[in-house]
Amino acid sequence: MRKQKVLFICVHNSARSQMAAELLNKSCGELFEAKSAGLEPGTINLLVVEALRELGIDISKNTTQRVFDVWKSGQIFQFVVTVCSEAEGEGCPIFPGVTTRLHWAFDDPSKFTGTHEERLEKTRRVRDEIRGKIDSFCEEHCVADKV
Repeated sequence: MRKQKVLFICVHNSARSQMAAELLNKSCGELFEAKSAGLEPGTINLLVVEALRELGIDISKNTTQRVFDVWKSGQIFQFVVTVCSEAEGEGCPIFPGVTTRLHWAFDDPSKFTGTHEERLEKTRRVRDEIRGKIDSFCEEHCVADKV
């Protein structure tokens, strides 16, 4: 069976989209191939690296990329999922051939304040929210593919 391609987009490709892509590839990699991109790529958020490492996922060597570079590459994605706020998501391009565009809003870990431990705890919460959404997505599409 050919894997369906999924692109997760957030503002800087430094936190939410990175988490979503890695969690989907880990949870449901036999059905999906996930990538991530940002409107304006930044640098990988170290709190996200730490939070994912707790789940056995290492993104410390990941790089960020611009969504428009992905768009210009002509890749076809069956799903494009924005994981930022509604307003931020409006700046995303329309991908040719996309069958489904989804929006999952999550808090931005780069905006968290407090001590390192407080910011890490908030990042874990976002990670777990994303993981819950990914699990539901996998269940929904795993069942749909078997029908």
